Amino acid sequence: MKKNLTIIGNSVIDVLAGPVSEKVFQAGSHPMERIKLSFGGDALNEAVILSQLGRKVDLISKIGDDESGARILSFLQKHGIPTGNIVVEPQTDTSVNIVLVDEKGERSFLTNPKGSQRRLSYKDVLPRLETAADIISFASIFVSADLDIPAMTALFREIKKKTGRILVADMTKAKNGERLEDLRGFLPYIDYLLPNAAEAALLTGTEDPFASAEQLVKAGVSCAVIKCGAKGCVIKTENEWYQIPAYPVKQCIDTTGAGDCFAAGFLWALSEGMELEACGRFACAAASCAVEYLGATDGGLSSDEVFRRYVSIGENGSRVFDSCRDSAIL
Repeated sequence: MKKNLTIIGNSVIDVLAGPVSEKVFQAGSHPMERIKLSFGGDALNEAVILSQLGRKVDLISKIGDDESGARILSFLQKHGIPTGNIVVEPQTDTSVNIVLVDEKGERSFLTNPKGSQRRLSYKDVLPRLETAADIISFASIFVSADLDIPAMTALFREIKKKTGRILVADMTKAKNGERLEDLRGFLPYIDYLLPNAAEAALLTGTEDPFASAEQLVKAGVSCAVIKCGAKGCVIKTENEWYQIPAYPVKQCIDTTGAGDCFAAGFLWALSEGMELEACGRFACAAASCAVEYLGATDGGLSSDEVFRRYVSIGENGSRVFDSCRDSAIL
């Protein structure tokens, strides 16, 4: 049976420019091939991509009471995503990020540490859990200063109080030197954890994604899904191991939101009741589509194209594609 989804996390506006190099800082004016305003944030990206794939989704997020926040609300409504669970806080500025994209599609972010993406809190989310779906994605571990480890532990405990509810969590790099031992209080509440290899390495102390996945499972996560760039992903549960290849792309334009697209693909497959390996393949297929466009949600993800790539990954088995270093999830 198909299940609806609730996404929790940040919503921002991204201003993307590229390709850039160090030369951009050596001149007063520098021409860019592409400059555009886009909508982003891990949770917004996941919600919009899932909506593009035809899934009903709700979003719990925070914005400011300003023009940028109004633009985000309009964008969500355009994509059929309810805005009733978007917290609008008058004294907070809606986060607007500058995203510099280099020749290889890699990104550097300029962010406001006091903006709305850093201000989502336990009290913002808790009242909205009563109507949340049976699958919840917490897209923003280590993003908001107001959701520190004790607050996330309390929040995840509340999420899992509903029998049968599934908690999927994504993350960014630990910002305050957090290690795996520090997270043992909330890891057992997580059914699927989706860090990339670099994020996992900061927690586990090893750059080997297989070893990281094993450590995460031993620490309490039911299933660790490590995103490994052009090598696809590694999936580990207590009794299962999978290595899923990435789908090769001809050119990487921009990796912004590719990890969010991976997460959305994984969530979509999970909500369809697909097997774990198939969830990984569908996620890799979805992520490969994201890097072919500038911006996380601007490509208009096609479910037909994702399925075509999903099938191709299955046909190629465990082969690792290296045609483009950034062809999948970073």
